[in-house]
Amino acid sequence: MTDLNTKIDLNTMGKDAQAAAFKLGQLGTLKKNAALNKMADDLEANSSNILTANKVDLDNAKANGMATAMIDRLMLDTDRIKGMADGLREISELPDPIGKIDRGWTTEDGLDIVQERVPLGVVGIIFEARPNVTVDAAGLCFKSGNAAFLRGGKEAINSNIALSDTLRKSLKESGLDENSVQLISDTSHEVAQEMMELSEYLDVLIPRGSGKFIKMVVNKAKVPIIETGAGNCHIYVDEFADLDKAVKIIVNAKVQRPSVCNAVEKIIVHKNVANEVLPKISDALSKYNVEIRGDETVQSILPNAIAATEEDWSTEYNDYIIAIKVVDNIDEAISHINKYNTKHSESIITENYANSRQFQKQIDAAVVYVNASTRFTDGNKFGFGAEIGISTQKLHARGPMGANELTTTKYLVQGDGQIRK
Repeated sequence: MTDLNTKIDLNTMGKDAQAAAFKLGQLGTLKKNAALNKMADDLEANSSNILTANKVDLDNAKANGMATAMIDRLMLDTDRIKGMADGLREISELPDPIGKIDRGWTTEDGLDIVQERVPLGVVGIIFEARPNVTVDAAGLCFKSGNAAFLRGGKEAINSNIALSDTLRKSLKESGLDENSVQLISDTSHEVAQEMMELSEYLDVLIPRGSGKFIKMVVNKAKVPIIETGAGNCHIYVDEFADLDKAVKIIVNAKVQRPSVCNAVEKIIVHKNVANEVLPKISDALSKYNVEIRGDETVQSILPNAIAATEEDWSTEYNDYIIAIKVVDNIDEAISHINKYNTKHSESIITENYANSRQFQKQIDAAVVYVNASTRFTDGNKFGFGAEIGISTQKLHARGPMGANELTTTKYLVQGDGQIRK
């Protein structure tokens, strides 16, 4: 078992990760898949120890006054452990991205060129209180031939240690390098900063957590970053919406798991349907004690609505709170969303095809839905088995990131004595 008191040497861990990544890059698909399935089986077999460790984290979180919605992120149970294990099994069944040929051609000089998928190398993941990230990240990195270099938050440290120890033991028993998965057990800010500067060993760093946390990592890191996660997500109820469908989608997107980045935070409503749909939305959300904040029009229709401030429009609540705005037309809705969103997930509820196409073309976000909940922005739901994160930037990947997004390319060039003239 990893000792919390062990002094951390990130340079040694980095060297071990690089060595493991080299071996992983040569590993065949069948061996990778067998190891992933063993990791899945061992997680379930070790569930009692994992839950014991998780209880320590939960007790600490409650004692420290962590919000209920955030405790939900932290909590593990047998179903969630099974879900993580099933995710590893799904990853094992996905096509191996390594060695995939993207394209190939012959130049006028007679050189045969192919562009082939290769691992990134050592992938660092720095995240907050979500222990499932330990397993999802390890599984996807392993499948794509990358070493996983993990640093979770102090709130989930006991859970993360139990999970990573289980995965490392599985790798060792499979005859593979256990340093393919490493967890930094020191949760101090000093060690986190050292990790963010470990450019000699980390090929990329992926932060997962709140918008504030991600911004901090982006500003401080010297390692190349893939920015993920902050989710100020909107649903626009168009004048041509099926209102019953709209209410059902909004309730799901807000209350199923309000603490996650793909939960809806803002509702935009066309003025022509505001009087009819707003009371329905309010009644449906009141069953879950959701606080409604709104503009003047919303307040005139819903007596229970609190006045929304300018800050509300850009805030990711991660809680049972939602803000609502009424607009004159779809153009105003698109303009408002593009101004305040975090480029994560946006949805329009409409039966008008032209409006749905306009919304999808003009909204600047990684995922844009028509008549569906934003909660589907998830690597598992997209068929990736799990996700390393949801990229909200445009380089190097965008949207839910699976194994394929953890690869880069190299050009393989075959000649026969050619020299350049």
